[in-house]
Amino acid sequence: MTETDPPEGGVREVKSAAYAVEILELLSSRQNRPARLREISEALGIPKSSCYALLRTLSQRGWVRRDETGTLYGVGIRALMAGMSYLDADPHLRFVQPMLDSLNEQLDETVHFGRLDGNDIIYLATRESSQYLRVINRVGRRLPASATSLGKALLAQRMDVDLDAHLMTPLPQLTPHTITDRRVLLDDLSTTRDRGYAIDLEENTAGLKCFGFALRYANPVLDAISCSVPLARLTKKREAEIVSVMLAAAAAIERQSPMGEGYGATL
Repeated sequence: MTETDPPEGGVREVKSAAYAVEILELLSSRQNRPARLREISEALGIPKSSCYALLRTLSQRGWVRRDETGTLYGVGIRALMAGMSYLDADPHLRFVQPMLDSLNEQLDETVHFGRLDGNDIIYLATRESSQYLRVINRVGRRLPASATSLGKALLAQRMDVDLDAHLMTPLPQLTPHTITDRRVLLDDLSTTRDRGYAIDLEENTAGLKCFGFALRYANPVLDAISCSVPLARLTKKREAEIVSVMLAAAAAIERQSPMGEGYGATL
């Protein structure tokens, strides 16, 4: 087991353990696209032999799965079990889930609950509109915070604190409408803070306008809810209705949720 030199005043990082975590994070970031050994090795800078040994160990223990050919790797069932355990234990999700159900029923639009994790937003719960032909499970999905209404609602709360720690360099582009100019993003976040909610206009999905609302029940603010609506059926009147309902829901969640309970170190 290889270890790196300890940082001043700290403990040593176990390199093999760090590599194993990086492999799992890489595979999960690819959504449902499996990866080959060479892709993983080159992406993470891990020697091919070491990468293969780690993948073999993770596969044997169920954290990584291999396809029938044994050449493609993806996230395994143990990772799913760990993720479900996280969701089951989360104290805020218990209060948010019923509100998402209510919002979904009242608005019949797709609503999300997400959490800031580094540069990204991770979707922890989603309720799809009945007007969609296909239901997509977004739980566990990770997107750049700067390209989502969930993320921008939270980044606007951090403009005077640690904003840089949550922005990629350069800013990623997901669609032709994604904000990639830092100055433009800062102006957008300033407007978001003044307005009280964030807007994502086709910035991560073409044809959708999303409205994001920070949940200020913990310090630092890490969670938000959002509502996504196809532009084809969005009017000014409907937009005003959605914003009003979502603002009221965010306020209700803040009143009901345990204040700051359940969070560890700042993400």
